[in-house]
Amino acid sequence: MADELDPAELAAVFGALSNPARLAIMRWLKDPSDFPPQLEPADQVGVCLKHIQSRAGVSQSTASQYMAVLQRAHLVTSTKIGPWVHYKRNADYLDRLAETIKTDL
Repeated sequence: MADELDPAELAAVFGALSNPARLAIMRWLKDPSDFPPQLEPADQVGVCLKHIQSRAGVSQSTASQYMAVLQRAHLVTSTKIGPWVHYKRNADYLDRLAETIKTDL
């Protein structure tokens, strides 16, 4: 099936999710309204990195590294608004991942 992820994509996804903090971030992003209010609606633009950093209890650079890994694995997308980067789950890719797991694994 053309929409299934290839082995390299699966390896990147599972590698990204192998870290408990990154796995927690993916769970948190399921409900962006659970984060503090921000100027732009989180359900539209994503959650600001500063809120992810605060919830994770890590430095800004560590939070940025976590999000970079998730983004390289196509699990999240980002939107830059002014000096801030906002992240949200990549729903289309997650659907492809679920289908691949269901049919291939």
